[in-house]
Amino acid sequence: MSQNQLSGKACVPCQGGIPPLKGEQLENLMKEIGHEWHLVNEHHIERTFNFADFAEALNFTNRIGELAEQENHHPDILLAYGKVKITIYTHKIDGLTESDFILAAKTNMLA
Repeated sequence: MSQNQLSGKACVPCQGGIPPLKGEQLENLMKEIGHEWHLVNEHHIERTFNFADFAEALNFTNRIGELAEQENHHPDILLAYGKVKITIYTHKIDGLTESDFILAAKTNMLA
């Protein structure tokens, strides 16, 4: 599966009760979203996007917010001057699902 295949999918709301992805499943999905994303303790993925100024970073933040609403899957967003840090995981299971990687792939397309 490629990033384009992931970005063509829709995030599926998690109802809980499923185990988070681990090990090889995570490694394979990480390859699909690019080396800019970092896997942290098999719990969440994060990436920092850099911009020329605050206005560009804010514009990107707003576009991520619109995407999150469309997908009904909401990342943690840290906005600072010239950068936006995105942290993604499925809060309901306190870990990662395929939807997290779908959101990451779609986020890459907005950058």
